[in-house]
Amino acid sequence: MKTLIKSALIHDPNSTHHGKRRDVLLDKGIIAQIGTGLADPKAKLIEGNGLMVTAGWIDLKANFCDPGVEYKEDLTSGMAAASRGGFRKVVLMPSTWPVIDSKATVEYILRNATHPQVEVMVAGSLSDKMEGKQLSEMYDMHSAGAIAFTDDKKNVGTELMSRALEYAKNFGGLIMSFPYEKSLSPHGQMNEGAVSVSLGMKGIPHVSEEMRVQRDLELLRYHGGRLHFMLISTSKSVELIRKAKKEGLQVTCSIAAHQLSFLDEDLRTFDSNYKVLPPFRTKEERKALIAGIKDGTIDAICSDHTPEDIEHKVREFEDAEFGISSIETAFPSAWTALSPHMDIADVIPLFTSGPAKILGISQPSISEGNPASITAFTPTETTAFSKDTWKSKSYNSPFLGKTLNGKVMF
Repeated sequence: MKTLIKSALIHDPNSTHHGKRRDVLLDKGIIAQIGTGLADPKAKLIEGNGLMVTAGWIDLKANFCDPGVEYKEDLTSGMAAASRGGFRKVVLMPSTWPVIDSKATVEYILRNATHPQVEVMVAGSLSDKMEGKQLSEMYDMHSAGAIAFTDDKKNVGTELMSRALEYAKNFGGLIMSFPYEKSLSPHGQMNEGAVSVSLGMKGIPHVSEEMRVQRDLELLRYHGGRLHFMLISTSKSVELIRKAKKEGLQVTCSIAAHQLSFLDEDLRTFDSNYKVLPPFRTKEERKALIAGIKDGTIDAICSDHTPEDIEHKVREFEDAEFGISSIETAFPSAWTALSPHMDIADVIPLFTSGPAKILGISQPSISEGNPASITAFTPTETTAFSKDTWKSKSYNSPFLGKTLNGKVMF
């Protein structure tokens, strides 16, 4: 079906239409025409107050649970949820069963993930079977199309991380690190602080993140290579990465969108939908994240989409799994939190050029004849989230029943 986006402000510095309000006609996955006063009776019409069009948004971190745990999410439902969230490219984590740790599993995902608007990219595991003992078949996976390498949220020992950085440098591979030293808080449930003490819950201290950031930065200084920190959450992590960038290291970082929406105080209800890793921190830490976004230290915002079924999420807080089904709410939640502090033009790169630069990929400009890898949205309208319109298979989200700023239109 053709799609006609009417009177949208184009925000794409690589396009000759940047900063102009235009109609955009899409046909068979291609930008067929850009102009004013366009009409096509056969096209699906998209229009809205304050409509904007940007390069397609990129999600650096999501779990679609296929193969092996498809009752939580599968490729089809995951891509439908991603499309609703405005994402045109999604990097899938290797935390499946079996683990994405070989050429065959990478090819399985790329072969079976088909959607007219969403392109799936694959992060292969850092270690064989994600057991943290020996390197996976990184080069074979790279040759098969793996975009990066990570053991997701599993602990990675110093020796393994050292060898991974050294080896990946040979072919320009990207290492993605989740900075969390679990041994410091093996039973941690939430941010360590006054709230965790008052609730009698085991805390996850800031240092469990920061010591891993420090370690991996030292390894990066030693070996060189490309390193991306996923899901930082503390002010010291921001400062460490800020200094490393000034030093010239090839390091980037991202945060989860929902990290901007909640604080550790929100866990006083013991609602397991607020149980995430890294945990929600304090107001001061959130201010540091926003400052890191504004000065360019933080390169991207991702969803950290982690679907969970009722059996694993709706239970006593200490027994519930970490994570939020969040790919549909990532942009609206981030924009709701950031709109008092930033213009929309400064938020857009966190979903477009920021993640593209991290992955080392290019995005086609919004120009006639180019692929229609674009996102249309309005920052001035709102979105009400409910189970009736939810696309993910899993409903573990504190945003259900809430209305957020911003509305994805295409």
